[in-house]
Amino acid sequence: MPDALTQYAPLLPEIFLGAAALLLLMYGVFGGDRPSETPGWAAVLFFIITGALVVTQDPGTAQLFDGAVVVDPFARFMKVLILIGSAFAIILSFDYLRDAKILKFEYAVLVMLSTLGMMLMTSCNNLISLYLSLELQSLAIYVLAAFRRDHVLSSEAGLKYFVLGALSSGLLLYGCSLVYGFTGTTSFAGIVSALGGTERSVGLIFGLVFVLAGIAFKLSAVPFHMWTPDVYQGAPTPVTALLASAPKVAAFGMLIRTVFDAFPGVTGDWKQIIIAIAIASMVLGSFAAIGQRNIKRLMAYSSIGHVGYALVGLAPGTPEGVTGVLVYLAIYVVMTIGSFACILAMKRDGALVEDISALSGLSRTQPTLAFIFAMLLFSLAGIPPLAGFFAKFYVFLAAVQAGYYWLAVIGVVTSVIGAFYYLAIIKTMYFDDPAPGFEPMPAKLIFVLAISSIFVLFYFISPGPLVAAAEGAARSLF
Repeated sequence: MPDALTQYAPLLPEIFLGAAALLLLMYGVFGGDRPSETPGWAAVLFFIITGALVVTQDPGTAQLFDGAVVVDPFARFMKVLILIGSAFAIILSFDYLRDAKILKFEYAVLVMLSTLGMMLMTSCNNLISLYLSLELQSLAIYVLAAFRRDHVLSSEAGLKYFVLGALSSGLLLYGCSLVYGFTGTTSFAGIVSALGGTERSVGLIFGLVFVLAGIAFKLSAVPFHMWTPDVYQGAPTPVTALLASAPKVAAFGMLIRTVFDAFPGVTGDWKQIIIAIAIASMVLGSFAAIGQRNIKRLMAYSSIGHVGYALVGLAPGTPEGVTGVLVYLAIYVVMTIGSFACILAMKRDGALVEDISALSGLSRTQPTLAFIFAMLLFSLAGIPPLAGFFAKFYVFLAAVQAGYYWLAVIGVVTSVIGAFYYLAIIKTMYFDDPAPGFEPMPAKLIFVLAISSIFVLFYFISPGPLVAAAEGAARSLF
């Protein structure tokens, strides 16, 4: 028994979170279906404990289940980001769920199970574990997107996400089958060995393309972004905040591990795919958001653009590039959670409003909220000295150092274009005639806004700890 405990110790955070989710499920089933914040706060506590277990793990690298799962500094860094995003998404959900009369224990259980899948996604070292962890994450998210069963847009969002998600899973599975057929193994180490001993085949490249297409869907990268605006708009706003943060980190973790651990022998091929997707995502994210009038749809196109910027750091295939991507993701999670806290504060006459015009003159009715939202939008646009500027700086610098000057130039140009729609919202808040004010913010939203705004505003004072952690995580892959 002690040997078994030692053997599975690297997966202790996932084991604990899975057991906690089942415990919370039993509490909800036998405790009665009554509205209560207890399951949500319990889930936040479980996330904190899981995060502590991740941080206090042995700093080395461990492999389990014949190498199907790997736990290393890279996985631990990504898991901490995922837990932060999920915990804050639950904190944002309490008041929304109560007002919508759907404050149920199932919500917290589904978020925990989805988070468990996300954590495993960052540790997958085999095509089979990759697919299983991805589906564990996705199935719970499908239900969360349609959690408001009395709301037509929510049901539509859940259905669209499920149907298109099934398509992406099919693409991913087909790609995995092609890779297995041409290498004879599903293990990442085995794929590397097979690629090193034989000449690259066209069938294997096709398999790589389909695998990357399935992962790109989870990233909402162009041209696999078609679900994003409708799902972001229709899903409950706290679920949208979750979708825009933690699953993006998990998908990036899975993508980075797949290309570096399984396909280092065809680096030139996957780089071409990454560059094409990055450029398309940056361009579409910059132009398509300009005409949006719904703030959640605008944030959907904004997230597509930010995926493109992060992929710029991945394109060089260097440790510096991966470091830039990890720093970008950490800053992006905080900016996104803060932005959706501001969107949840847009409440008038007991109902949330999503039209950008509702922000008219906000600086005169609620100057503090206007300042924080404007600061977060400036950060998303990459304006110095806010944290968002450093996020883009790291990935563009990595591209320049690797000789991809033109890719960095495209990123800078699309950032300037994308700044237009962020500035348009700020102009609406500060220069348009004031609309009726919003209701006072709940204490939970104030807490989340305080954390996110402090980080974004003062990140430049001490960026070292985050960069050092990201560097250690990135170098564990090489």
